[in-house]
Amino acid sequence: MLRNKAYSFLKTAYKSSLFCASSKLSRSGTYDKIPLHQYCTQKSHYHTIYSSNVRTSCGLHTETTLNQLGELKTCSSQENVSSDSAKPKINKFTTRSHHCGELRLAHAGQEVTLCGWLEFSRMNKFFTLRDGYGTVQALLPDDVTQHFSLDGLAFESILRVRGTVQPRPAGQTNKSLPTGKIEIHVSDLEVLNEAKKRLPINVKDHNRAKENLRLEHRYIDLRNRDLQHNLRLRSQVIMKMRECMINDYGFVEVETPTLFRRTPGGAQEFVVPSRKAGHFYSLVQSPQQFKQMLMVGAIDRYFQIARCYRDESTRPDRQPEFTQLDIEMSFTDRDKVIELIEHVLRESWPYKDNPISGSFPRMTLAEAMERFGSDKPDTRFGYELQNLSEVIGTQITLPAGVRQQNFQAYGIIIRAAEARNLPSGLKKTLEEIAKKSNFCKFTQSKITPDWTVGPIVRLVGKQAAEALSSQLSLQTDDLLLLGWGKQSYVQNMMGRIRLAAYDALEQRNLVPKRESHAHNFLWVIDFPMFSENEETGQIESTHHPFTAPHPDDAAALTNASPENIYTIRSQAYDLVWNGVEIGGGSIRIHNSQLQRMVLQDVLRIEHTHLHHLLDALDSGAPPHGGFAIGLDRYVALLCNAASIRDVIAFPKSLDGKDPLSKAPVPISEEEKRIYHIQVVE
Repeated sequence: MLRNKAYSFLKTAYKSSLFCASSKLSRSGTYDKIPLHQYCTQKSHYHTIYSSNVRTSCGLHTETTLNQLGELKTCSSQENVSSDSAKPKINKFTTRSHHCGELRLAHAGQEVTLCGWLEFSRMNKFFTLRDGYGTVQALLPDDVTQHFSLDGLAFESILRVRGTVQPRPAGQTNKSLPTGKIEIHVSDLEVLNEAKKRLPINVKDHNRAKENLRLEHRYIDLRNRDLQHNLRLRSQVIMKMRECMINDYGFVEVETPTLFRRTPGGAQEFVVPSRKAGHFYSLVQSPQQFKQMLMVGAIDRYFQIARCYRDESTRPDRQPEFTQLDIEMSFTDRDKVIELIEHVLRESWPYKDNPISGSFPRMTLAEAMERFGSDKPDTRFGYELQNLSEVIGTQITLPAGVRQQNFQAYGIIIRAAEARNLPSGLKKTLEEIAKKSNFCKFTQSKITPDWTVGPIVRLVGKQAAEALSSQLSLQTDDLLLLGWGKQSYVQNMMGRIRLAAYDALEQRNLVPKRESHAHNFLWVIDFPMFSENEETGQIESTHHPFTAPHPDDAAALTNASPENIYTIRSQAYDLVWNGVEIGGGSIRIHNSQLQRMVLQDVLRIEHTHLHHLLDALDSGAPPHGGFAIGLDRYVALLCNAASIRDVIAFPKSLDGKDPLSKAPVPISEEEKRIYHIQVVE
């Protein structure tokens, strides 16, 4: 998994029954007696300790460590201790001398002070201490147990431990643990804060609570090693992006307002009441208008780590509030923006043993839809759509509402070796996808020896059936997935069917597994400037109304007609990684007359609310363009996380609520009065 290769945050994986037998080493000395409530003890349970971040590529056994800049890099797992100048000063300004993940054999004999959470204890002799960097085993020598008892202290209590680093006895080392060759012989122990006996959730990897309960007690869940890894990796990636933007390319980080005015069109916005009756702010969907006005103001290279808000249904890859790397620059074009983004991703890429190299391939939207049935194609596997429109011809019955000039038919072939082992439930899954698709039809046809004279003939005709068999080289037990209907609709349907079919094949190990770390980056370009709303039939911007037309289609926009309006291309571009859109951008309209024409004559949008932007374009606006990377989604892919909630410290739940604080919540009658709010049931 990708997370096992990241920067050198000390990642650990739980193992059970890893406590070593009682060490025969002991130290004598005198100890000051401390109050009983400051001693910690625990009944003998099981013990869990972390494994190091281990890679076996090229036959090397490696682990990760931190360098001075916080960059995660790989080094040999030999017992070497980095010089102070090569390490981040993680322990400076704290009461500890080291963190729990950094001690090695080279530290043997050193007096250390550690702080962390009591993870487990055994026999009133051994215990493990955990912090955000790792875990370490500690030993209470026999003479020390007379002064320090571990009985009755709850797991997850906060301890400060002083002691000496000692090698573990022969045969008792734990090679899977970065600190597994040493232990701390405790000379002093202090309970800084005792946890309650039964916490609502466990920190362990196994038997984790359900997500909603973990979100409710996120402050405990954050101690989990995966969340620790994800948040630290996120921080490192964003830091590298900032360094690249500022130090390498001279961009200026500018914070734009969050409170703005309502912007009709696009996603639903969060409305914020004001003390002036009937007047409201809206939380910005993006800094789009502000960054364009910054270009007018000669801030010609802008970026920010922007917070954005959209009041829409939450999905695994969506949150009502989200973060993006927002970029805009003047005197540029599409190719230069694309080149910049590729540089930023290469410089901030966390997996130094698997670096990104070269430029990313580009594909027009038309090609992506034709081959993959998606504007964000997953190019890690084949099973591409095959256009069968000419083969099928006019024999097949068109779905209602589809004209012949918009008709297209596509097929996907699953060969016999795989088709014979498909799960029985796949047929129903594919039929459900087809039912949700308008203006198209779908069928699944298993190839038999007499297929060309079988039921398929009633659908496409004998001549078309024979042509299909010949063109597709169909063999007995092959499976043909066939869709037909209105072009864009049938392409989308077949794209979803392609993904569902490959998922089923992958689950049965019938095809190669898709690698989460594969470098299948892809630029999708030449989007249409306008699209038809599937629900209302109204014309709308494919991206947003500030996107400039493609230079080759600019003249056509000036003389656009209802017949050719949807053929006009824009200078928009999306970046896709392994089938997921991680960002999008465009070259903007910088001419106020063209912008007014698009808003008024084409989209028929009332644009008085955009007077500030139009006035800015009238004030001398340079050509400009930009891009935004969805950081939550991008980092989730880097971490191979199931959801973007796993890379956000305090995310909202699937229904957009906050299980931690229970927000949104009612407000008092006095607050309603201040903000002139009346609730209507």
